[in-house]
Formats: sequence, structure tokens, C-alpha cells
Amino acid sequence: MIFFFFKPLNIKEQKFVDVPLFEIKSFNLYELNTKGLKTLMSGENAFKYSDRYKVKNIDFTDNSKNYIANMKANDGLYKKNMIYLDGNVSYAREDGLTFESQHVIYNKKTSIVTSKSNYIAHMGENKMIGTFIRYNTHLNKMKSKNVVVEYKLKEGKLWNTY
Repeated sequence: MIFFFFKPLNIKEQKFVDVPLFEIKSFNLYELNTKGLKTLMSGENAFKYSDRYKVKNIDFTDNSKNYIANMKANDGLYKKNMIYLDGNVSYAREDGLTFESQHVIYNKKTSIVTSKSNYIAHMGENKMIGTFIRYNTHLNKMKSKNVVVEYKLKEGKLWNTY
């Protein structure tokens, strides 16, 4: 009689495949080697997944190469030596090279910074604008597309006279 009045509940099971392991406020991650601080990553809020970190207002500093490089963005994803930065990305290197873009990918292993969106780069008073940039920080080589450069020449003699 009970089965006529009450129907069994049909409960749908929900699988949670991609759930953060924990959430961290005021996030700081230090990576050390025998020489000292190798990398520093900080942010306002971070989610740790089994294979990655998602960080709000990320501030990433890499001290493992010839020059110290710092990258900041609204959002960041750190996964397997790759850092994906989105929203108001700024890149600054200690020798004075800076550039801004909306989306940047940084490969820690190869030291290559890539942006497939518009960017503006500065080195002192010199300015470069383009739609794609691939910068190898280790070799100090840059590739770019649709480039417009504003370069300030240093004053002085350009030609030797005899």
C-alpha cells in the first residue's frame, strides 16, 4: 500500500570532476633552489586543484634566469611550468624591458613569453606596438607581427669625418 501513495525518489547523481582541493586567501608560493629564491607567486585569492593553481590578481616573479622578470595580471593559471595570464597583463624585466597585453603565456622551462593579442612594449624611451609577440628571455630575442616602432636616436656624431 505504501508504494501506491509514495513513489520512490529518482535522485540524480552528480559527479564532481574538477573541484578545488582548497582555497587560499592572500596567497604566496615560494620556490627555492640552492642559490636562493627561484620564483615567487602571490595573489589575493587562489584555488589549488590537483594539477594547477588558479590565482586572482597574480604577481609572478622569476629569478631563475639571467634577468629577474615580473608579471602581473587580473587572473593567472599555473600548471606544469606554464603560466597563463589574462587581463591587464604587465611584464617587466630588470634591464628595463616592459610590455603590456591582455593575454600572455609564459613557459618557465624555455623562458619564452608569448602574447597572441595586441601589445605595447617599452625599453627606455623606445616604444613598439604589435599584434603578436614571442620573446625568448634567455636568448634575448623577440619575434613580432604588425610592428610599429618608435625609436629615439642618441645624439652625437653618426658619421666619422676624416
